Amino acid sequence: MKDKLAALDIGNQVRKLRNKRELTLQDLANLSGLSKPNLSQIENNLVTPPIATLLKISTALGVPIGHFFQETDQESSIVVVRKEDRYGVAKGQHISHIGYQYEPLAYSKMDKFMEPFIVHMEEREPDAIVYNNHLGEEFLYVLEGKLEFRCGDTIVVLEEGDSLYFDSVVPHGYRGIGGPAKTLVTIYRPG
Repeated sequence: MKDKLAALDIGNQVRKLRNKRELTLQDLANLSGLSKPNLSQIENNLVTPPIATLLKISTALGVPIGHFFQETDQESSIVVVRKEDRYGVAKGQHISHIGYQYEPLAYSKMDKFMEPFIVHMEEREPDAIVYNNHLGEEFLYVLEGKLEFRCGDTIVVLEEGDSLYFDSVVPHGYRGIGGPAKTLVTIYRPG
């Protein structure tokens, strides 16, 4: 799994796309709303971006988020990703600050509006929640464990079998409660 993730080289892919579009790091920062130092860390593979950050980068660069998970340029109207072919992203000592690991479930489908993921959320304190926001909507279904969702002043506790649908433009964050939580998350990004 680690070898597959390393082979994707997300940071290098971001740099190549940015250079191909003749954008400076500051241009990409302006387009994505992300800081130049954060983008530099991503391009140098010092950090793996959270889903929301990768969505902002993909939108700014004019590619679907699935572009970063492609090993080859395949396109099909039907995509099957076998359990053994999935790989996790955003787990490790350099990126534990985001509090979750995500596994893209339909990464080989390039032209799509929805991005499904399995997300493993760590148990953490409320003040350690990392908040994200991005254009679109999200659906979350709790497969295992218990989690807390925060959005503005709203706090919702979800348990196994519970689901949540929300406008993801509003800053939001999650944390596992009493241990890690495993969820199915689908992000809709308008075209």
